[in-house]
Amino acid sequence: PSSPTTTATDGCAGPDGMDQHLSPVLRVRPPADYRGCPLTVDEALARGRVLRPPRWGIPDALIALLGFVLLSIAVAILGTMAGLPLPVLLVVGITVPWLALAGWPLLTTSFQGNGPRIDLGLSLTWRDLGWGLIGGVAALVAGGTVAIVLQSLTGEFNSAAGEIGEDLRAEGPMLALIVFALCVAIGAPIAEEIAFRGMAYNALAKRGLHAAWVIAITTVAFSLFHLEPIRIPILLASGLILGVLRWQTRGLGAPIVAHAVNNLPGAAFLLVG
Repeated sequence: PSSPTTTATDGCAGPDGMDQHLSPVLRVRPPADYRGCPLTVDEALARGRVLRPPRWGIPDALIALLGFVLLSIAVAILGTMAGLPLPVLLVVGITVPWLALAGWPLLTTSFQGNGPRIDLGLSLTWRDLGWGLIGGVAALVAGGTVAIVLQSLTGEFNSAAGEIGEDLRAEGPMLALIVFALCVAIGAPIAEEIAFRGMAYNALAKRGLHAAWVIAITTVAFSLFHLEPIRIPILLASGLILGVLRWQTRGLGAPIVAHAVNNLPGAAFLLVG
């Protein structure tokens, strides 16, 4: 593909992401149809829509992650100082940081690009649903296999979500536990996929990194993001499948569905204990 300072492209990127119909016009930013861009970019160009070169990039991915950390700390400190009940503090502490994790990518692509649907591939089709279900089962099998091996080596261990669920069952009310389970099953997959397989993946791809490197980097970042050292191998296994899904389908729909399928058994277990 052409570099950010070489020739512009008149048409849609081909199946391999290579620029077509090159013209001698210089450009100062990468086009919307960079190699590995979402399928929604090709669809928009095919409809004749003129797309803006996205101005968002790796710094925005870092802003989303840093914002998540800062909001998490702020909620914990302010919530404790305000004397919020533990169930409220836990639920608020989980959901509010998503304003940065998912909110910033949605915001910056709207103002510095063509919107999250086109720039991040934030859409859902029947094809995405099918691939997502297959990928979700694959992630469950891969993660479960790694978990069994880990438990044989280290003994029984719990996830951060499982520990929070135990606290909520002990403190009540049941409504807080239900809200938390919905966050695990639906909220987390949407927010985390927008940040990792959306903003981070596309920011790296837009810089010209090979798909294998993009998948590897976003998978490692996703695994470390959870701050659960014992579960890093499990997160690497499931995150790798989510990254391959993003590459295969060129969109976020399938990874979001797969992530939700992967989280669903854990969310259900939170409710039944």
